[in-house]
Amino acid sequence: MADRSGIFAGDDPFAISRAWLAEAERSEPNDPNAIALSTVDADGLPNARMVLLKEVEAAAFVFYTNYDSRKAAEIDHAGKAAFVMHWKSLRRQIRVRGVTSREDGAKADAYFASRSLKSRLGAWSSRQSQPLESRGALMAEVARRTAEFGTNPPRPPFWGGIRITPLEIEFWADGAFRLHDRFRWARATPQAPWTVTRLSP
Repeated sequence: MADRSGIFAGDDPFAISRAWLAEAERSEPNDPNAIALSTVDADGLPNARMVLLKEVEAAAFVFYTNYDSRKAAEIDHAGKAAFVMHWKSLRRQIRVRGVTSREDGAKADAYFASRSLKSRLGAWSSRQSQPLESRGALMAEVARRTAEFGTNPPRPPFWGGIRITPLEIEFWADGAFRLHDRFRWARATPQAPWTVTRLSP
């Protein structure tokens, strides 16, 4: 086991992740749960975009999206994804690589119901990643969906969660003179035990 102490201490990388995120929520001015999500298309060309991480579960990380989006299509094709969560206020980051699965059951229903009404209607109205004639056309679709669903729209069948179960998690903290601290947790499968290695900065 690598010599870990302070902010790196502990035997559960998800607990460490939750602790770092909680600390960032107190110091980061905007979207402390923002992650840069990376996927690859059918040709192996990488893609990246910012999304909001919504939960650090006991053994996975979860965000929500439109399943018809480009990111979801790439995730469906590869079955894998990666992300980095970086906090300028803490000078720390977490990198994750892993396998994916959908969260489209009761947990997704509950999260969708917790969102603002406008966000729920927006989820129904946007054909995410598809060409859009104009903003006016989008707003007309919002009005149509508002008339259709009123104040209680159900979760769309094309909208839900993506769960990333990591095979690698790396915790990084800025160090003086660029001598950063890096610890990589790695395992061959989601059922295997973790191996923790200190990495050179």
